Amino acid sequence: MAEPCDRPVRVLVIEDDTELGPLLARGLGVEGYEAHWIEDGLTALIAAQETDYGVAILDVMLPGMSGFELCRRLREASPALFILMLTARDDVSDRVRGLDAGADDYLIKPFAFNELAARLRALRRRESLALSPRIEVGELIIDSHDHQVRAGGKVVPLSPKEFALLRFLAQNADETQPRERILLEIWGTLQHADSNIVDQYISYLRRKLDPLPTGVSLRTERGVGFQLARDL
Repeated sequence: MAEPCDRPVRVLVIEDDTELGPLLARGLGVEGYEAHWIEDGLTALIAAQETDYGVAILDVMLPGMSGFELCRRLREASPALFILMLTARDDVSDRVRGLDAGADDYLIKPFAFNELAARLRALRRRESLALSPRIEVGELIIDSHDHQVRAGGKVVPLSPKEFALLRFLAQNADETQPRERILLEIWGTLQHADSNIVDQYISYLRRKLDPLPTGVSLRTERGVGFQLARDL
């Protein structure tokens, strides 16, 4: 989703709802994006081939081509494209199917536009962080080259899963990440969805980080998920 700093990020909005589609495009314009609205999958695929978009926001239910198929074809054509899928069903299988098709994130309807805008800002921050293997949050320094975490000048010994979990939360610092998303990102599956594996690893990280001057805290939002928050 990289763009020159003087050019707004182009967003392709694929939504057949003739009220929601233009509304999203206008809102994104206010946020500083260059947004184009298209109503069907086939037209959207052609547009994506002709214009260099940084983001695609697409509904699962589309005329002409399903959102899942469109997502798959967009991903094949543009590996760097950020794809956010919209679904009206709070169904884990739909979300897993979308992520398997190549989506980077999903949002369940109805949603507040502020949440959509926040998701896009978070993903742009993650992309920026991905350009560098070094992430700094508070006093934590996370180095992906040597898989080391340092705090207060000391190396924090972490297992590979602990490191991956902490890096993911650091890439999304100050934003709560749902358990399901953590499971998909770190474990690549939802088979542990009914277990407390995420809670266990958060507990492991707390034991190692809490005694150190990290400048951050691992916080739990009950019933939702976890975040790595900068201490105020």
